[in-house]
Amino acid sequence: MTGVREAHHGAPERTTLDKAADENFPVAPFFLPRAWRDDLMAVYGYARLVDDIGDGDLAPGGRDAELLGLDREQTDDRLAMLDAFEADLHRVFDSTPRHPLLLALQSTVRRRALTPEPFLGLIEANRQDQTVARYETYDDLFAYCEKSANPVGRLVLALTGTTSPERVRRSDAVCTALQIVEHLQDVAEDLARDRIYLPAEDMRRFHVSENDLAAPSANSSVRSLVAFEAERASRLLNEGPPLVGSVHGRLRLLLAGFVAGGRAALKAVHAAGFDVLPGPPKPTKLSLLREVGATLRREG
Repeated sequence: MTGVREAHHGAPERTTLDKAADENFPVAPFFLPRAWRDDLMAVYGYARLVDDIGDGDLAPGGRDAELLGLDREQTDDRLAMLDAFEADLHRVFDSTPRHPLLLALQSTVRRRALTPEPFLGLIEANRQDQTVARYETYDDLFAYCEKSANPVGRLVLALTGTTSPERVRRSDAVCTALQIVEHLQDVAEDLARDRIYLPAEDMRRFHVSENDLAAPSANSSVRSLVAFEAERASRLLNEGPPLVGSVHGRLRLLLAGFVAGGRAALKAVHAAGFDVLPGPPKPTKLSLLREVGATLRREG
């Protein structure tokens, strides 16, 4: 993104928030009330920063480590950074946090009476990323998504005052689907980090090796595997329209945008012939808008 690197040195929180434009779905679209946009960006900033810590993608210079009370040299110690980040999260609830993104989050937490649990789940998922690089079964991956993705949907419901058991169940399915879709888009990038989020049992079923995933382009076996996992994600996204239909007003459009982002990304993967290895297939804005309309028509 033009000009981002220059802005990062003075304001590390901008490094994180600027990444919202790269997501498959709109994070805080213009049509929402300003208070909702602010709260959604505060939650996004938290979720994105914890992922950046877990992935080692922090802005250069070690400023985030310094803000969290660590030496700049400790930026590369991801577990130490996650521990410090968790300590600062607890300050959100009982004192004054150090990091500007967590300071911004504190206003949202107080205004919406949020609890620590979903935030802690995201930290735990990133801790898991430091020790678990392969998943044997789909159930194992599903359990990981319960920590890495589902808390975000639950926070959106909490922010908008629309939490109910049925909405949480459907939101969890949508969020898990979005996480799986992102894993499919990022197979090559994840492998470069020595991580594979394709279940090992499925890789064996489709006769896919790790060397196959390291190739410049996908062979027929890899494409079949990606198509199989994409269909699984698509079925989970079927919980989206009823979720959208259960709310009203501008929140319907927001949730439709999330579901549509997953659908549009899956269509981009399909359009690439399920060859995700050259780089992440990305949906166009027109494709996203079409899927928003389709989601709204299917609701209920």
